[in-house]
Amino acid sequence: MEMSSESIIVRAHVFVSGQVQGVGYRYYTQKQATHRGIQGWVRNLADGRVEAVFEGNRNTVDGMIQWCYHGPKSAHPRDVIVHFEEPEGLQGFEIQYKKGC
Repeated sequence: MEMSSESIIVRAHVFVSGQVQGVGYRYYTQKQATHRGIQGWVRNLADGRVEAVFEGNRNTVDGMIQWCYHGPKSAHPRDVIVHFEEPEGLQGFEIQYKKGC
């Protein structure tokens, strides 16, 4: 029996560069991911990028990755790098805070 892309769970590790800090990018990423039923997290990096992990079915995660190219109105993403990894079974979607970010 063949599995549809709806039932395959994937994990995308995403790095977004450009004007993506100080514009609500993490908040809107969390809002979008929660609305789509995606599990994972998002955080700022010291180098000005935003890093996120999305876990969910392939179609939903692909849609979230596409959203990252635009982000919220005030953001201006320049590049989105995606690495697919083994899902870890994350629960919920959170904004992670690191000291100095």
